[in-house]
Amino acid sequence: MKTPMVASRQSWFIRNRMMLLTLVVVFAYAAFIEWFWGWNSILAQWAEVGVVPILVALLLLTSTYFLRTWRFYDYFPRETAGHYGTLFRVTQIHNLLNIMMPFRTGETSFPVLMRSEFGIPLARATSALLVMRLLDLHALLAAAGVGLAIASPHRILAWVVWLCFLLVPVAAFALRRPLIRLAAKVLPGKAKALVDEIERGLPADAAAFARAWMTTIVNWLVKVAVLAWALGLMQVAPLAASFGGALGGELSSVLPVHAPGGVGTYPAGITAGAIAFGASRQKEALDILAQASINTHLLIVVSALTGTALALLVPKRKTR
Repeated sequence: MKTPMVASRQSWFIRNRMMLLTLVVVFAYAAFIEWFWGWNSILAQWAEVGVVPILVALLLLTSTYFLRTWRFYDYFPRETAGHYGTLFRVTQIHNLLNIMMPFRTGETSFPVLMRSEFGIPLARATSALLVMRLLDLHALLAAAGVGLAIASPHRILAWVVWLCFLLVPVAAFALRRPLIRLAAKVLPGKAKALVDEIERGLPADAAAFARAWMTTIVNWLVKVAVLAWALGLMQVAPLAASFGGALGGELSSVLPVHAPGGVGTYPAGITAGAIAFGASRQKEALDILAQASINTHLLIVVSALTGTALALLVPKRKTR
């Protein structure tokens, strides 16, 4: 029979196992970088870039968090009206957890926080988050499609295919009601309430959908441009490779396979994207690219921490 102390320790370990896994992975990753390159060598790239470009990049990346918050603020106008600051804190905590927790498990924090702060049902908040994530993924893939279309030997056909793909969200939104009706017929009666909540989580009308879609495009345009600029400053060439690296890193963060803190997976995504878009495969160039990918990942983490620090300055709501 387990003593209360042993049971308490086991319970604590079970509750915090994901956090402990994240810490172990982060420390192991830091040790690997020190052994393979040395942190002095990694951080030397920032010294070459200079303080001003780093601060500008951080400022621009942090600004995208305010835009993301406005996207949800506009999405739930009745529930969040007058409480942009509280919503900013929710989105930043969710963003940080999403970065630090493995396999996208941090996503679960958003509907929980939205219910506790604004009384929004879990199903509705989850539905809204799913819509946003699909728009995020679509925007990134569409951005990657631009590079593929430019490089294609059949440019006219490539651009036609790209344009059709660009309009997929419009078609999906136009067909939302028939799809929801079909789901209501196919699913058991007990699931009807869930289908209703999912429908309520969709954009209210075409104007709301258009705002969410355009905000998503602007958000990712700014973020990818800043990351591509940062990679270029760290000698990742040509420009297309910097652009591909930025896309690859962000795609790795949107897809389900995501290591704790993005360690390993985010830099790998940058490296794969840069090579796919024309980065040199020579040893010296690959070494520069590897170190630049690690530093770009650090830039993302620092910007997330900066956004979270700003969010924590927002006073909590006394009443809901």
